[in-house]
Amino acid sequence: MASGSGAAPKGAAGARSATLKRCLDVLRDASSDSEQFAALLLVTKAVRAGELDSKTRRQIFDAIGFTFPNRLLTSREPPSGCPEHTFRALGLTLLACFCTDPELAGHSQILNKIPTFNDVLVSPCNPDSTSMIDDAYQCLTAVMATPRGPRELVTKGTVAALCHAYVNGNYGSDRALTLLLGLLAVAEVKCWQRDAPHLLAVLSKLSEEFLKAEDMTKFELCELLPHFIPLSSPLTRDSKGSECLHRIYKGLAKILGSKLSHSQRDPALKLAACLMQACGSEWIPAGSTGSKFLALLVNLACVEVRLTLEEPDPMETEGKKEVVTACYVLMEMGIQECLKEEESLLEEAQKMQLVRIMEEAFGAVIFYLRQVKEEELQDPFIFASVRILGAWMAEETSALKQEICELLPFLVCYAKKLFKESGTAEGLPQTDGVQAGLASTEGSVLPQDALRFLLPGFCHLTAEDRPREILISEGAPALLCDYFLHQWKVLTSEPGSLTPLTSTEMSLQTACGIFLNLVVTAPELIRQEKAFCSLMDTLLKSLPFLLPQKDHLVLAANIATLGLMMARVLASSAVLQGTQSAKEFFGATIRFLSEAHITQADPSSCCSALAVSPAYASAWGDIRELWFLGMQALAGCVPLFPWLPQAVLQARWLEGLSEALTRVAPASVDFDLVAAFQGVLLELARASKPCREVILSHHGEEWANLYGMAALEQCLSER
Repeated sequence: MASGSGAAPKGAAGARSATLKRCLDVLRDASSDSEQFAALLLVTKAVRAGELDSKTRRQIFDAIGFTFPNRLLTSREPPSGCPEHTFRALGLTLLACFCTDPELAGHSQILNKIPTFNDVLVSPCNPDSTSMIDDAYQCLTAVMATPRGPRELVTKGTVAALCHAYVNGNYGSDRALTLLLGLLAVAEVKCWQRDAPHLLAVLSKLSEEFLKAEDMTKFELCELLPHFIPLSSPLTRDSKGSECLHRIYKGLAKILGSKLSHSQRDPALKLAACLMQACGSEWIPAGSTGSKFLALLVNLACVEVRLTLEEPDPMETEGKKEVVTACYVLMEMGIQECLKEEESLLEEAQKMQLVRIMEEAFGAVIFYLRQVKEEELQDPFIFASVRILGAWMAEETSALKQEICELLPFLVCYAKKLFKESGTAEGLPQTDGVQAGLASTEGSVLPQDALRFLLPGFCHLTAEDRPREILISEGAPALLCDYFLHQWKVLTSEPGSLTPLTSTEMSLQTACGIFLNLVVTAPELIRQEKAFCSLMDTLLKSLPFLLPQKDHLVLAANIATLGLMMARVLASSAVLQGTQSAKEFFGATIRFLSEAHITQADPSSCCSALAVSPAYASAWGDIRELWFLGMQALAGCVPLFPWLPQAVLQARWLEGLSEALTRVAPASVDFDLVAAFQGVLLELARASKPCREVILSHHGEEWANLYGMAALEQCLSER
């Protein structure tokens, strides 16, 4: 019995194989369509039964190729007594068979049939056409797995077809959703650019189901919805999108307001984090209900972070890193809302309470980072933890200071490791080809740029003695110099122009702030650390290029002021000894400082007034202090560089300033401005006889007396 039962299938398989071989011979040699059709029915029956191996499927393709299925798909006259779509169904079955071969699935003859497959999905379905739909899905799934497939599917309208099939609940709609998820995973931006209305229809259906669901489906939808929340095209700009967001908000509010297990709360927190990343806090309505909801979200996130990171082995539970990372997003939004002075969702009492709660959570983040081992440094979760801590350090300068100081060696070591492993720390950059590709990308271009997120916190810390000493002892200044040089090359990698404001430019500005702190508080470090000579050289060459660029005045102000401050400390450096780059830099700083103010008519009086020039007006709030510091630094540079007064004379700044001070009402020039002008004018008058004579020839003694510039007046009166 045993041997008989084993032999029968083998015999049956052999018979089917022989029958199939005869059918293939008929297909090759058939003299009429009726003979081909009869053989084809047997072939497709075997195909649908799933009894073919890959070799046999290839034999079928070799026998009939694409020509015969193409004829079947275009034929409009089925055999007598057959359903209307018989030929089309047979053609689709053959193509589905061919698609099981990855090489054939990517063939142009298959890719050209994508519109046909789409049409099958959206056509009315009857019991006779379900096999066609199955075959169409099989073809689309196979195409999706090929290198060109996703792009071809998006451009040939498959996203719209899948959305239609899912929204209308067509046969196979679950497969439509699976394919949609796959396309969004690899081509989200293109999908939303081409098919936003159709994808919104899917999101609308999902959000309605989410709001209505009262069972475990609601938590399953929490996992599904993030895939349909686009980061590239904010939903808040669209009325339908806003409706979807409001339904999701109401559904989340019901979930998070209830007692939940971890398995239920985690998907809800991840969905909320996804919405925060895509829309900020705009999806949360204003008013007390919205403020309570946001406070609850941040509170839950902080509790989750503490409960997880304070455990001896915090990441033992599967998926915990993903949940905690989502909580980091919610905490960052909490920081931003607490900082808002206007239009914040939170009330002052809520802000104070959340800051205390977040402080405890960040204590847990620090505790966790202190346990990190060398072999774990490549873990993206470590990066996420450092990033969120950087957001806290950027805004909160007093809380957890002791703990942060103790963690600084780790943070510097971690940032240095990532920077060096990026391949840019040595020989910046590695190749022109790589550099050329960087200009169009937003951000710093390093794969995991920890320094970008730590810079604001470091800027605060370098203003204080103890953390500054730690940063210096850990080698942070040299690292920051290398980082600055890299970021500058990124920003200027496209010849002749600068990209719009990006995180790269923000990083450069913040780094300048750190260096200014070091110049003021640790000038010996600037003299001793070789990296600052390279930085000085870059500053000299960068400002003349940067200053004429539009919309980059804040960075120019930072570089001009930092360069002047460092020049006072590094005056004996070879790069500053009357070199061409030094003269061009000082020429650019003189332009920056001299063009900040203009005279204009004062409507309240008959006199003119001194005012900030229109080109500086929009950025003045950001550069005002830098301008005053730059004036002070320029005054300090005059005695150190004998050729500097001549540069001022060539710029004709003294004539312009004298004329302005003569014309305007003294009351329009505030005390700080008078002091800044006097500081520069006094040093020029002392160091240079030609400068002194120009000031005198333009009634300098008179307006010096008028503005209370006593020191300048005395200097000018000395013969």
